[in-house]
Amino acid sequence: MVSKIETKAKSSPLSQTNIKLLRLDVDFDKRPSQITEYRTPNTKRQRCHCSSSSSSQRLRRASSPAIPNKLFHIPLRSHRLLPSHQVGREDQYIDASSRLIASCIYLIGFLGVDFVQSVFLRSSSDDDDGWIPNDDEIDRLLKIESDLTSEEDEEIVKSVIDGATSSYSLETKLGDCKRAAAIRREAVQRMTGKSLTGLPFDGFDYDSILGQCCEMPVGYVQIPVGIAGPLLLDGKEYSVPMATTEGCLVASTNRGCKAIHLSGGAFSFLMKDAMTRAPVVKFPSVRRAARAMFYLQNPSNFERLSDFQQVKSSRFAWLQSITCSISGRNIYPRFACGTGDAMGMNMVSKGVQNVLEFIKTKFPDMVVIGISGNCCSDKKASAINWIQGRGKHVVCEALIKGEIVRNVLKTTVEDLVELHVLKNLTGSAVAGSLGGFNAHASNIVSAVFIATGQDPAQNVESSHCITQFEAEGDDLHISVSMPCIEVGTVGGGTQLASQSACLNLLGVKGSSDKEKAGSNARQLAKIVAGSVLAGELSLMSAIASGQLVKSHMKYNRSSRDIGPSSQVNR
Repeated sequence: MVSKIETKAKSSPLSQTNIKLLRLDVDFDKRPSQITEYRTPNTKRQRCHCSSSSSSQRLRRASSPAIPNKLFHIPLRSHRLLPSHQVGREDQYIDASSRLIASCIYLIGFLGVDFVQSVFLRSSSDDDDGWIPNDDEIDRLLKIESDLTSEEDEEIVKSVIDGATSSYSLETKLGDCKRAAAIRREAVQRMTGKSLTGLPFDGFDYDSILGQCCEMPVGYVQIPVGIAGPLLLDGKEYSVPMATTEGCLVASTNRGCKAIHLSGGAFSFLMKDAMTRAPVVKFPSVRRAARAMFYLQNPSNFERLSDFQQVKSSRFAWLQSITCSISGRNIYPRFACGTGDAMGMNMVSKGVQNVLEFIKTKFPDMVVIGISGNCCSDKKASAINWIQGRGKHVVCEALIKGEIVRNVLKTTVEDLVELHVLKNLTGSAVAGSLGGFNAHASNIVSAVFIATGQDPAQNVESSHCITQFEAEGDDLHISVSMPCIEVGTVGGGTQLASQSACLNLLGVKGSSDKEKAGSNARQLAKIVAGSVLAGELSLMSAIASGQLVKSHMKYNRSSRDIGPSSQVNR
């Protein structure tokens, strides 16, 4: 007799237990042997004890035309309820009732009622005849973390792996974002052979990111959030949320906040608020390009361009200025627009597209090469942003008392001023830095951006900052000038639960009143600048007093390795 054992594991998110099904296929055309050996992947030989030739006759008679062979694909331990079908018994015939019960069990299982078979499959210490590998061995062979909820999901996973179903269309086809993410996650694990055990899946609202924050999700990344402060800014205290994995960063910024608070607080000023977009358009000749450039920059045409919804793609967007750059027969008109409480990139892009359609009626030979020609300039360090600004231009200052410098910051005003000149100014100039005349502005900008749902990539230009340290008698005057803080309190990642909570902590969540349109986003930009001021003050003091290396050795080192194994069995 040739026997073949197949095992299958079904995972349930409710019970988190595996139900092992055992199937016995019997070849009735061959003589049985006393012992048949079989192998399963990555396991040692297994032995299956079979009965004598009379058992073969018994099985042959059981497979009558009236009852298909498939009806006998029932668990071997069914002899608990079928006493006439004992393994090893030398009966010549199988009682008709046994065949009837076997048929019923098969039909019930075929209709999807699994609990009947599960009754026969419960493991028992006195019923181990060697047919099934032990649980540890099966778990090792079939170890797959799964959030699937049905056999239908299993088929979809296979379809994704085979390429019959596209991964990006799962949300649309299933109408269930979490289920789609679970199927995609399972498919990724099987295709790569890598485990995503350490990447959280549950506890996240996948519907909230559909169509606006992230495509083809398989989980989410956790970043710790610390609170620096209170930051006393313009007479009001703020607890600043900072999402970071760098030790010392929150602690250092917190110390800077303390020094500022004890010295009477910081003061901020908004110099400009305008998001920019600069397309690139091409003309047949330089003459035509120049004529279009003069038309765009002519003050008499400005009102016409901003009216009739040419730029007003939103009631919160308004055109402030147009400046053009020319290169041969190509021009780069840079549109600067107010955007209310939104960061405003999409809003401005839509408005600029409307303007280009209007201009094309005046210059039919104009060809729009791209809605962005890199003179905007988005997510890149550039001189045009450093000089003209992009987003919110904020200047923030504080006067730190001499005794606070000595007792809290553990340094002196003279040492800080000398370090500033040689590091932030001279050192940055020697390095050819663009917009980087500071100690570590991007550290604070990135941490606040991630915590409040801003675009982390816009940290590039938002971190443009020149820091100033000047002695004023026995005290220290410190300031930061940041011409490109690109933030918003509506849209994008700001609507996610965690990021929304951080904005709420700062009192700038959502849209502001119509009378004060854009005030929340402007206030957030001021808080970012004030936090940078605190971070600059503390880090420079740590360097001046020789504490930097010591503090990082204490708070920014880890010998723990808590990551799970990256391998799973395929």
